[in-house]
Amino acid sequence: MTPQHDKTSVAAISIFASGGMAAAKFAVGIAIGSLALISEALHSSIDLVATIITWAVVRVSDKPADDEHHYGHGKLESVSALGVTALLYVLAGGILVESYSRLREGTPPPTISAVPFVVLVIDIVVNLWRARALHRAARETRSQALAADALHFASDVMGSCAVIVGLILAGLGFWWGDAAAAAAVAVMIAALGLRMAGSTVQTLVDRAPEGAQEKATAAIRSVAGVIDVERLRVRMVGATTFIDTIAKVPRTYPIDRVEDIKRKAQAAVAKAFGDTDLTFTAVPVARDNETVRDRIMVIARNSGLAIHHVTVHDLGTKLIVGIDLEVDAGMQLEAAHDVANTLERNIQEEFGEDVEVDVHIEPLEPELPFGVDAAPERVQTIAAALAEYAAGGEIHDIHNVRVRNTDAGEIVNFHCRAAPSMSVIKVHEHVDAIERALRRAFPSVKRVISHAEPPRA
Repeated sequence: MTPQHDKTSVAAISIFASGGMAAAKFAVGIAIGSLALISEALHSSIDLVATIITWAVVRVSDKPADDEHHYGHGKLESVSALGVTALLYVLAGGILVESYSRLREGTPPPTISAVPFVVLVIDIVVNLWRARALHRAARETRSQALAADALHFASDVMGSCAVIVGLILAGLGFWWGDAAAAAAVAVMIAALGLRMAGSTVQTLVDRAPEGAQEKATAAIRSVAGVIDVERLRVRMVGATTFIDTIAKVPRTYPIDRVEDIKRKAQAAVAKAFGDTDLTFTAVPVARDNETVRDRIMVIARNSGLAIHHVTVHDLGTKLIVGIDLEVDAGMQLEAAHDVANTLERNIQEEFGEDVEVDVHIEPLEPELPFGVDAAPERVQTIAAALAEYAAGGEIHDIHNVRVRNTDAGEIVNFHCRAAPSMSVIKVHEHVDAIERALRRAFPSVKRVISHAEPPRA
């Protein structure tokens, strides 16, 4: 059964229970002339109205957001609870006026019999059951309207107990017992209304739930990649917790990794709060452990430039930076030089005018050059040459050789093996030597792509 069905079912059952008990108490109160019992019946009537409103509201409050209600319809529950509170105060005022009038005029006590006590005991049992069912449903669905309804019925129990005390006092000869019990019921209703109004108004004015900000902040900070939470705001709309946050993330992270942080932050707050809607604004910031190379890569990425082979030398008095900059192969030298100069100036603005920057301009490789697989004989020839160049060296077991003819020339891919303890730079040096030898022997080879791996276990 869905939470929405739970809410409407519990509210619908409460309507019939409220109507039946209100009618019974009102009829008996009129018959015996008990203001306290009539007051309690009127209180139950207000509960009936409140339950009908609750039943109608919960059918609407869980509707999803639309073009006119961007945060959904959950606050209808708060508005309905505020309306019911107003009805309670009107009822409490009327009962107090009538109680004062009877106490001043010395109205005769009601006729005492077993009937009102039986009705009140049944009412207490029914209200305890309803309050428990509503409270459980309100807790599970985080419905403010159902919570208000549960509070009504819990207060009805106290009201019924007060009426019983009043009737007992009247039966013992204290003529004022019934009117005093009615006044006590009015005070309970007013206290209930005050409590409801407080929580409802706090929701309507978007007061953050107690401890929600700290809880949400801790959940987001627990996500790997979040450096800090700069700002966080929480508001409740019905059962949904809306969280707006500005979080600091490393500026060196690519966009897809930042998006992954956002998804994990949403999962973290959902685990902490349940039904949540997170607005996550990522602010890129520099970390204390950023290297010079990291900072240069950020500068290039922010300019939309493709760079590689960044080398940095610290001479103590100044930095020397070397960069390979890839530009469109068809770009004129003057335009490419302007791009390189702009990159150099941006780096100097970051590190100071005395930094020495050299930019090597090279053509950007075409993304998807047209190509076809070379003939098997050609593949065998190049594979044999690769095996010859690797013979006796640190690189061995040349395999998975592929050759493709493209508009730019031949592209060769191969796999090879090296000692697992060999450093990456050593592997690169040996493989690079093989690649250079292959290009010298086969001028038609445009590019060689190798993949080194450790020996098979």
